[in-house]
Order: sequence, then C-alpha cells, then structure tokens
Amino acid sequence: MAHAETAPEHLRSVSVDPREMESFSRMAHDWWNPDGMFRPLHVMNGARLALIKDAICDHFLRDPDLEKPLDGLRLLDIGCGGGLLCEPMVRLGATVTGVDALEKNVKTAKTHAQSVGLEVDYRHGTIEQMVEAGEQPFDVVLNMEVIEHVANPRDFIADCAAMVRPGGLMMCSTINRTLKAFAFAIVGAEYVLRWLPRGTHQYEKLVKPTELQAHLRAAGLSVDRVQGMSLNPLTERWSVGDDLSINYVTVATKPTDM
Repeated sequence: MAHAETAPEHLRSVSVDPREMESFSRMAHDWWNPDGMFRPLHVMNGARLALIKDAICDHFLRDPDLEKPLDGLRLLDIGCGGGLLCEPMVRLGATVTGVDALEKNVKTAKTHAQSVGLEVDYRHGTIEQMVEAGEQPFDVVLNMEVIEHVANPRDFIADCAAMVRPGGLMMCSTINRTLKAFAFAIVGAEYVLRWLPRGTHQYEKLVKPTELQAHLRAAGLSVDRVQGMSLNPLTERWSVGDDLSINYVTVATKPTDM
C-alpha cells in the first residue's frame, strides 16, 4: 500500500465502487456531528449497538450485563467510516480494528479516537488487501451498511468471511430491495426528509435477505438468524422485530471444523 502522503483518496478493488466513494468523500468531515449528514446512523446506533452486543454475548456465552462483556475478543469493523461502531465496541472491551477504503474516513476516525482517549487500529485499505496479506482472522466481523455500496457483493462477502475465524461470528446489516424500502429509505430519507444526501443509495444495488444468505452460505458460513429493524419517523426511534421489508440484520457463524 502507498504511504499516506501518496495514497489515493480511495482504493480500487472489486469491493469498492468509485461512485460510492466520491459520495462518501464529500461527507467524511461530518461523521461525528449528530445533527449532520450521518444523523440517521447516530439515531440507529442505540438499537444496533444493543443488537450487536447481545448477538456477540449470546454466541460466545458472555454476560451482557458486565461492564466489558467483549473483553478478550478481536473485532473487525469493515467499512468503519468515522468509527461510530468501533468506539463503542472498544468501550465494551473488544480489541478493535476498523478498515475503510476512504482515507478521509480513516483520518476522521483516528482523530476522534485520539481525542476521547480510545485505542482503535484504524487502517486505510480494503478487505481484499487484508485477506491477501494473510491477516489473522477475527472472533467477530461487523459488516454494517456496507454491502449495498460495493461493486461485487458475492466476492465481497467471501472476503469478509475469510476474516472470520472458525467458531467466529459475522453480522451484516443492510437495506432490503423492496418497494417499501425504496419509498422509505430512498425517497423518504433522501428526498423528502433529507436525512441523507440524494443518491446515497441506489435501488438496484440493494440486497434481498435471500441473496445475502446465499452469499454467506457460499462463503462457508451458517446463517443463524435474520432480524428486522424499523424506524418510527415521528419519534425517530428504532426497534428490532420481524419486519424485514426495509432494514434487516443477518447473523452468521463459521463452523469450528473449517
């Protein structure tokens, strides 16, 4: 990889769509502004952090009520952005690595972590580079709100799965490809409420649960469960349930005999 001063703003690979990177590049400075362009993720974090913690604790038989229930676990956050998930995972005790193909995001994440006194191993790069470098697999891989932005979802999931150790866990969250999701997550969020810049999501790149599950199984993972996440636009509160029609989270594990 090139040194920081000569590195390209974003990296070209099968998982990186240059058009998507240009869009996120324009927003990188705003990651930690709770009322800025990433406000939907700040609002979502309460529900998804609880979901992530409970899934990890359930899988590794940890007590979720402990102050640091993830102590001793190595966690990788793919497409970490400005670190909105990395920092809470460190506070829960995990040793966290965050990777992002956009250099501006990594710089933002590093700066914020340093300012609050947290240690996160942030890297400018791609998941393919980690696989090619022979990186040691992780106990937990988070793949949250990323697959709908990549160029080749099947290959992307295969590379992500390679970073899960035998007996480990991967969690994927994304938006379903339904008319309801188009109405709420694209038209509503981007054009009516303007929670996100127009063009943040493309309908044809959204992924159905059956498609994601097929990619996960092809990569050697077992799908444990799928849960929906729903937003009440009036209260701006997220809830977890059975409705997969807009946002959903998939929990998958790698067999110990692999």
